[in-house]
Amino acid sequence: MKKLFVLMAVIAFLAGCNTVQGVGKDIQKGGEAVEKAAQ
Repeated sequence: MKKLFVLMAVIAFLAGCNTVQGVGKDIQKGGEAVEKAAQ
């Protein structure tokens, strides 16, 4: 269930970005979400 939530969060972050810089920031936030879910 956590994996599904993380996947949905990553998709939402990626869908919201408009620039290459935005993609990098969104991927970083997605990684932070994965780290929090892993704890």
